[in-house]
Amino acid sequence: MKRLLILFVFFSTISYAQESAKLLKLDDCYKMAEENYPLSKKRELIAKSGEFTIDNIAKGYYPKFDFNAQATYQSDVTKVPVSIPGTTMPILNKDQYKAYGELNQVIYDGGNIKQQKDITTSQTKVQQQQLAVDLYSVKQRVTDIYFGILIYEEQLRQNELLKNDISIGMKTVEAQIKNGTTYRSSFDLLKAEYLKADQQAISIRSYKKAYLDMLGLFINEELAANTKLETPQTTLNVQEINRPELALYNFRNESFELNKETIDAGNRPKLNFFVQGGIANPALNFLKEGFEWYYIGGLRLNWSLTGLYTSKKQKEIIDINKLEVEAEKETFLFNTKQSIRQQNGEIEKLQEYLNSDDEIVALRGNVKKASLAQLENGVISTDDYLKNVNDENEAKQNKIIHTTELLLAQYKQKLITGN
Repeated sequence: MKRLLILFVFFSTISYAQESAKLLKLDDCYKMAEENYPLSKKRELIAKSGEFTIDNIAKGYYPKFDFNAQATYQSDVTKVPVSIPGTTMPILNKDQYKAYGELNQVIYDGGNIKQQKDITTSQTKVQQQQLAVDLYSVKQRVTDIYFGILIYEEQLRQNELLKNDISIGMKTVEAQIKNGTTYRSSFDLLKAEYLKADQQAISIRSYKKAYLDMLGLFINEELAANTKLETPQTTLNVQEINRPELALYNFRNESFELNKETIDAGNRPKLNFFVQGGIANPALNFLKEGFEWYYIGGLRLNWSLTGLYTSKKQKEIIDINKLEVEAEKETFLFNTKQSIRQQNGEIEKLQEYLNSDDEIVALRGNVKKASLAQLENGVISTDDYLKNVNDENEAKQNKIIHTTELLLAQYKQKLITGN
């Protein structure tokens, strides 16, 4: 009964350890890394800034109230050039005072306020897309770290197989020592090789832990050493380019087109309704001395023709800016296509490696099995056996690396194309 209880606790512990090991997926890491990357905080700030700016621009339709006051002294005043006997014509003071408030209400602004709102919306889209471009590089860094961990996991599995093969050889040599058919040094050689493999496992686990710490920093989680990563599926070889940079170039061109429309809106006439009221000395009746209240109201038309002289050149400058953006886009596409071709070559090379890796591993495995039988029969030395074991291990390690590197190359191509 006691033994059954111990076995139950043992297997329960193993089951709990397996369940508690966190399983991560590459797509989830992308999402968490983007959400937790400090630069992502700009997304909300850009949205709020655009919203507040548009709200302020919209208030251009609200009535505007200004208060003004002035005191002046002038060198001369208006005089009536007529002399009437028996009548004294009033003479204005050279010091004059005025304090008034003025209310202005836009009736027609030539579409200027609407254009300002559209430009702000466009600039917000440009800033948001620029942020998406900046964050895209985070995906590339996470991909390298993620696949690095996968390689270390596979190397640890292979390391266990290597130590198992050495252990089999140690047991064989140990039996031969008991039978007096071999020397103790043969066992010591295998034991040293086993310890060397154990050291390699320590080194691999250390590298894996360092990569897990880097990945944890990106996704803002503490990752334990037993964290498991799901091996991604093979991706389709899509050559079409859908990078976020392309949308950025389009948004920038849209913003330039809106700037053209803003130039046209600025050259249209503006019509306002206004009311002005206050106190002045003199007031509206400039021949009457003393402070008096007054008011005046009406319509005010303003049409600045200066912009008509410069609008053509301003639009030509905008066209030049658009050509510069188009040149940047063409350069980006050229470089990206070059990267795709280079990545295609890397994928083809790794696929060719893998075509022969299976055969190499099988051949090395056959040689190792034969050498084990030869070791048991005392035909070969432990050195020969170890050489064959290490050759098979190297072949398996190469296959592991080539398999993971091929998957990494496919995902890098996916990132290069934006698919």
